[in-house]
Order: sequence, then structure tokens, then C-alpha cells
Amino acid sequence: MDQFRMVFSTCKIPGITRDSIINYFRTESEGRSPTHITVLCRGRVFVFDVMHEGCLMTPPEIHRQLTYIHKKCHSEPDGPGIPALTSEERTRWAKAREYLISLDPENLTRLEKIQSSLLVYSLEDSSPHVTPEDYSQVTAMILAGDPTLRWGDKSYNLISFSNGVFGCNCDHAPFDAMVLVNVSHYVDEKIVENEGRWKGSEKVRDISLPEELVFTVDDKILNNIKQAEAQYLKQASDLQVVVYAFTSFGKKLTKKKRLHPDIFIQLALQLAYYRLHGRPGSCYETAMTRYFYHGRTETVRSCTVEAVRWCQSMQDPSTSPLERQRKMLQAFAKHDKMMKYCLAGKGFDRHLLGLLLIAKEEDLPVPELFTDPLFSKSGGGGNFVLSTSLVGYSRVLGVVVPMVHNGYGFFYHIRDDRFNVASTAWKSCPETDAEKLVQLVFHSFQDMMQLMNTARL
Repeated sequence: MDQFRMVFSTCKIPGITRDSIINYFRTESEGRSPTHITVLCRGRVFVFDVMHEGCLMTPPEIHRQLTYIHKKCHSEPDGPGIPALTSEERTRWAKAREYLISLDPENLTRLEKIQSSLLVYSLEDSSPHVTPEDYSQVTAMILAGDPTLRWGDKSYNLISFSNGVFGCNCDHAPFDAMVLVNVSHYVDEKIVENEGRWKGSEKVRDISLPEELVFTVDDKILNNIKQAEAQYLKQASDLQVVVYAFTSFGKKLTKKKRLHPDIFIQLALQLAYYRLHGRPGSCYETAMTRYFYHGRTETVRSCTVEAVRWCQSMQDPSTSPLERQRKMLQAFAKHDKMMKYCLAGKGFDRHLLGLLLIAKEEDLPVPELFTDPLFSKSGGGGNFVLSTSLVGYSRVLGVVVPMVHNGYGFFYHIRDDRFNVASTAWKSCPETDAEKLVQLVFHSFQDMMQLMNTARL
């Protein structure tokens, strides 16, 4: 996939009216590629090269560099927290960035070092709670943690906590989630393969210490940082994050019942939402268009007529188990058909988006379809109340914030013996509750499996 070249040394640059993406990565045949990383710790910014004398640094050497930064930051005052500016509204950040550069031309050089770095590595002091059944706290901190320890524009922010837990936060614009899922899965497999220990040489070569990027700032910039941080933390405190493992069964049993596990979860979500809110929920599920070289995604609209009819039957006491099962299997078949269409580039949401953007860019009248209230109600124009995605079949899990204020983010990964589910909602919305939704999804899992066990076609 072409997107993999966007993982490293990629950064979004804020603009007054339009952002841009810069990718500094080069293959060997294309020329020199950056070899340094950025490290954030207690509001301060450091960089160091991970190559020395033509060779990649060993883990003990990288550990020496990180230990130096950690000790320095814990024995000296905190930095100004420049990274918090990247969490600001885009135009305000663009203006603050221009002003920051106007204070000192060297500030641009410092920004470019961060922008071109392979990745941003954040050293967190906190120790989030995590168990094999509950990942809620750590996920919340990775998704919406300290803004002075995230460079929001970077394609890849790697985060470590003081209790040894790791996670990553990324900008979605340069690539899709499965790209970073694959990278994280590779890292996870290597850790398991090496039993979590470095088995090579402990020797540390004579390597230059990390360089601190000390920005020239004034009261205006410091005030901008405080405002950005306060605004971010206020919004982050409104986010409800629930990440639990369903351990009664997983892919192995659903496959045994000849049910596709992804569709199984999607329909369980439809039923859970219907039970919680008393109505169908417009739903976006990601379909990867990886058959195509520059393919990104397409939208599978999971809230089908067949799915709604099945949900209604599950709430109707007069409907027999046999009829419920029949309707459920019809919903399975419809979803499977739509997914295959979308994977092959035969979906319509990206096509409609293209038409809308062309109309706006060419200053043409926007077609009536896009202003029809039913278009928005169906999820069009970024209004899906359920924003969902399968994050694969590895141990890697992720989540996003809801697409709309009265909606949910809902990501999940599938294992042989469990389903791990992550859901988000805004606390300020009186309608939504991620905790209740997840519990109802788990209840739906049981109901669906019971339906397959008791009903006989």
C-alpha cells in the first residue's frame, strides 16, 4: 500500500484557509531520508538521531538517550508546552505558528526539525490502569491525554507511560488506521518473539547527547499555549471512553456457526443502539479499498432495511425465534454483499463526496441532494451517529471520538476467544451513554448466539 510511506517523517502544516501535508520520507533510490526522532517530556522538546556511523542505534543506546532526557526534565523546570498549540482550532494554530516564526527565524528551523522527524515519542509520567478485560483508562489517556506531550500534526505519536504501557496517537489525514495497526502489530510480535528483552550487546557507543529545541517565545505565545491547553482539556474531560473485552466467545464460535464475525458485531451494534434509543442508527463502517494502489476507504452503511427489520423482530414478543433468525441471516447477507461492493470500489459515498467537492471548488451550485435533510439524517456529510471500524484480528485496538455530538465512536478487534470493543461518547449529550451501549452490545452477542443455538431452519 502506498500509504505506508506516509507513516514516518510526515506532518500536517496548518494554513489560514487550508492545511497541507509534507512528507520528508525517501526510499534509498530517492535520496536521503530523515533519521532523527522528536521526544516530548514535561513541556520540553528534544531531538536525536537514531542512526550512528551508518548503523541503527541499539536499544541500550536509545535507552541511554531517553534516560538523559527523562533525568534532565525531572531535575529542571518544565518547558512552555509548545506542542499544545497543535491541539488548537486550525486557523488559530496557523496564525500562532506564523507569529511564532516571526519572533525568531530559528523557530522555523526548530519546527521543521519536528515536522521532518521520523516520529514523535512522548514520555508520560502517569500510570494508567489496564487489565485484560478493561482498557478504558489507558485508551482515554492515549486518545485525549496531555496536549503538551502530543504533536497533533504528526502522523505518528508513540506514547509510553511510567508503568511500561505503550500506545500511539496518529493523524488520520496521511493514512488509514490499518496502516498503523499493522506497524503496531509488527512491534507487538517482535516483543513477544524476544520475550520483552533485548538479547544483543549492552555496549553503548560514544554518541552525541540529544539536542533540546528551545523556542523563542513571548507573553503572547505563552498565553496562546495556556488557552489551547485549557480548551483541549475541557473538551477531553467531556469525552467518555469505554473499552472492554467480551470473553464468553469470539471468532472461533461465530465461524463455527457460519457467521462472519465482523458482520456479527455490526448487527449486534445495530440491535444495541435500537434497544437503547428506540430507533435505527445511521452507521458508517470502514471498507478498505486496498485493491487499488492509491485506495483509501469507502463507507459501508450498516443500517440497512434488513437490519432494521431484524431489530424490530427482536423487540416484538410475537415474533418466533425461527422468524428472528431468518431476518437476521437476511441482514447478514445484505451486509456481506455491500461490503464486497465497497471493497471493489463500487460504493457511492466517496463518489458523492467528490461531486460535492468539485461543486465547491469550481464555485458551482451544490446539488439539491446534499441539502436534503434526509441526506444528513442518513449520515451523509459526516453525520453518522455510529462511526465504526474493525481494527483487525491482532491484539491491537484503537478508537476515535464520535462523528457527531449525539453519536458514538465504536471500534473493535476480533480474536479467537473474545471481542474487544471500544466506544466513545460525549458526556454533555444527555442522549448518549457509551457504557450502556457496550453492555447492550454484549447482551446482543448472547442473544444472537442463543438464536443460532435454539432456532432451526
